[in-house]
Amino acid sequence: MTELGNWIDAISPDGRRAGALLFDPKLIGLPGVRDRVVQAVMTDQRLVLAGLTGLIPVADVVAAGDQVWLLTAQAVSPTLADLLAVAPIDPNGAASVLVETAQTLLALHAAGTTHGSVHPGTVVITAEGVSLLSERGLYDAIRAQVSPRERDAAGWASLARGLAAAVGRGAPEPAELFERAAATAQTLGLGTARDLLVNERGRLPGGRISRDGLARAARGRSAFAQAPSYARPPVPTPQDEGDIVTLLRVPGQSAGPLPPGAAGGFGGAGGSSRSSVSTQPQEPSGPVQFGPGVSTQPQGGETPAQRIWREGRGEAATVHRPGGRAAKASRARRRRTVLATAVFAVIMAGAILAWFTLGNTPDLAVKSINVVAPKKTQGCDSAVMITATVVTNGAPGEITYEWRKNLDKEVVKGTLRTKADQTSYTVPLRWTLRGKSSVKATATLRVLTPGPVITDKASFAYKC
Repeated sequence: MTELGNWIDAISPDGRRAGALLFDPKLIGLPGVRDRVVQAVMTDQRLVLAGLTGLIPVADVVAAGDQVWLLTAQAVSPTLADLLAVAPIDPNGAASVLVETAQTLLALHAAGTTHGSVHPGTVVITAEGVSLLSERGLYDAIRAQVSPRERDAAGWASLARGLAAAVGRGAPEPAELFERAAATAQTLGLGTARDLLVNERGRLPGGRISRDGLARAARGRSAFAQAPSYARPPVPTPQDEGDIVTLLRVPGQSAGPLPPGAAGGFGGAGGSSRSSVSTQPQEPSGPVQFGPGVSTQPQGGETPAQRIWREGRGEAATVHRPGGRAAKASRARRRRTVLATAVFAVIMAGAILAWFTLGNTPDLAVKSINVVAPKKTQGCDSAVMITATVVTNGAPGEITYEWRKNLDKEVVKGTLRTKADQTSYTVPLRWTLRGKSSVKATATLRVLTPGPVITDKASFAYKC
C-alpha cells in the first residue's frame, strides 16, 4: 500500500511477471487527476521509446467502472525498501543503486521532466540486480504540480544517507563515501555526485561497484523477481474484454514527439504537451506502442485496441438502426480481445484478497520514539552512530521523519515503510565530527507523519 493506492504482483497472460496499481478512488476521482495520470504515462512511454532504460515500463492504464488500474510490463517487487527491511544491503550493491538511479534521474532531467518522488519504495530491484524507478510523475499528477529537479536531488541524497546508515556499522569507508555523495548532490548536482561514487569506487570492498549481492537478495525476497523468460510468448486465445477500456490514446494519436535532442541521448530540454483525446484512429507512421501486448514495431492491419476504439464509439449510433449492423457489431465485440483482460482478472483476485486482509486495519499511528546516543566521550574525527526506536500500533503505512543536529543546519529527511506484523523499527543516524573542539552534540528526531509531530533527542560529548 502506498499513497497512490495498492500495488499488486501479477502475471501477464503469457506468463511473464508484471505489476498493477489500483489507484485510491478518493484520489483518482478528483477533478483532472485521471487525465494527468494518463499524460504522465504517455510521457513515460515516449521516453522509453526514445531509449531511456531506467524506468519500470508502463503497459497500460485501464478503467473498469469507477476503478482505474495502472499495469506495468514487469514486476514491481521487491523494492529497495523491501530489501532493507529484511537485511542490510552490501556496500557494492548500495553503490550500484545510487549510480544507476542518479543516471536515470539525469536522463529524465535532460529530457525536460522529473521523477517527483524518489525514495526506497520507488526503487525496484530486478532479478539481475538492476535498479529501476517506478511511479515517475504520478506523485505530481495527483497533486497537479511539477516537481523541480532539486526535489529529485534531495530525494536521492536522502536515499544515499539511508544507505550510508544501513552499511555504516560494518563498512565505515563506504558509508562516509555515501554521505559525501549525498552532500554533493544537493550542492553541486547529481552528475557530480555520481562521478564521485564512480571515481572513488576503490573505497568499496574489492574496489568495484557490483550488482551481484542485490541480485541474490532480490531473487530470495520475491518470486516475482525471478529472471524473465526470453522465449517467444504464446498467442493468447481471444476473449471478450467486457467493460474494461484503455485510457491511453489509439496509435497515431500520441501527444507529440519528445523535445528536440531527447531521442539522441536526452540532450534537449522541454516537456510534453497536453492535447485532447481523438476518437478516430489513424495509421501509425512508425514504431509505436499502445497498451499491453502490442510491440513497438509497425503492425499489419488494424490492432485490437484500434477496433475497440472505433467500434466501441460506433455501437451506440448503430444499435437502433434496422438491419444486421447491431448483430454484426455484437459478434465483432465478442471476437475482440485485449490482453489486459487476463491481467485484470489476476489483479482483481489480488485486490479482493488485499481488501479482505487489510480492510479492518486501523490507521497507522506512532506511539513513541526513543533516541539513544553513545555515553562515552567521542575522540577526534569520530563517526558516531545514533539510533532511534520507533514504536507503532502495528498498522501498515509510511512514516516520514527528519534528523536535526545542533552543530549545523543540515536536516536529514527519510521515510520508513511499516508492516502489519511489526510494531518496532530502528531509525539510525550516522554523525561524523571533525576538528579540534570540546562540544556537546545533540541529535533530535522529529516524526512528521502520521501526526501529531513527535520528537525526542539524545546528546554525546566530543573532545579533540
